[in-house]
Amino acid sequence: MSHINLLPWREQRRSEQQKEFTVLAALVALGCLIIVFVTHVAINGQIQAQEQRNNFLQNEIRILDRQIREIQELESTRQALLDRMEIIQELQASRPLAVRLFDELVNTLPNGIYLTGLTQRDMSLEITGRAESNARVSAFMRNLEGSPWFNDPVLQVIETREQNGVRLSDFRLTVSQRDPGPDNDEEAS
Repeated sequence: MSHINLLPWREQRRSEQQKEFTVLAALVALGCLIIVFVTHVAINGQIQAQEQRNNFLQNEIRILDRQIREIQELESTRQALLDRMEIIQELQASRPLAVRLFDELVNTLPNGIYLTGLTQRDMSLEITGRAESNARVSAFMRNLEGSPWFNDPVLQVIETREQNGVRLSDFRLTVSQRDPGPDNDEEAS
């Protein structure tokens, strides 16, 4: 006789498959959670590493900015020192010119003229003084014109007056200075 299994084998198999499915679904869910967790930890680690790099770069940028400011301050200080050195060199170079200017004024001054004032503005001189006659003022102007250190004398004012029976002419004239160069300077020495 044949054996007939009357047990509900389909239901049993279905319940076994359902258990297997549940276990597999739980394992897959657990695997997904593990993958998500590991990915989350890895990404957070990369983010923290990048933030550390960013902080390091920002600190280095601050340090470089500070150094750039120091360099700019040093450059401005250097430029100020160079400007001062240039002014000092110009003064050193023009120092003998003042002596030469007075020497040349004395050489061009005829007898009978007395200087009362001398004003220098850039390369222009304003000379005020007294003369015994107008002819002496003219001679002084000719001497200034002939000097290698002066040119273009221009008479501004001349006033004649009598003082204690002596006739005097007060005058004011302007003259341009010029640098005759090293050749004339050596000849004059």
